Amino acid sequence: MIPNFDGTKPIYLQISEWLEREILSGNFESDQKIYSQYQLAEVFNINPATAAKGLNILADESILYKKRGLGMFVASNAKEMILSKRKSQTLKRMVAEIVMEAERLSVSKEELIQMIQETNTGEAEK
Repeated sequence: MIPNFDGTKPIYLQISEWLEREILSGNFESDQKIYSQYQLAEVFNINPATAAKGLNILADESILYKKRGLGMFVASNAKEMILSKRKSQTLKRMVAEIVMEAERLSVSKEELIQMIQETNTGEAEK
């Protein structure tokens, strides 16, 4: 999935999220060299400083690490760190939004759980 630079989310965040997706999908393995800021800038037609900011977010989170003079590499536990981060941040936020919307719609906890179970088993699509 290519970042959507027309959206409202800053480009550097889209770059870091795209790289996370690439790592999760196995396109970048542990200890593999990742694109440089200049390669990302050329591929996505963005400023190299913007690309660097996206890379640095992942480096600050220890998902990527720097080898002086060689570039950025994927940390050995990068997949696990990304999964953990997404579970604790993204899913919790989404669940909170769903729970608030269910409360606004007077959907009971039991009904909401039933909806989740049906969606999980594919019954909701029938």
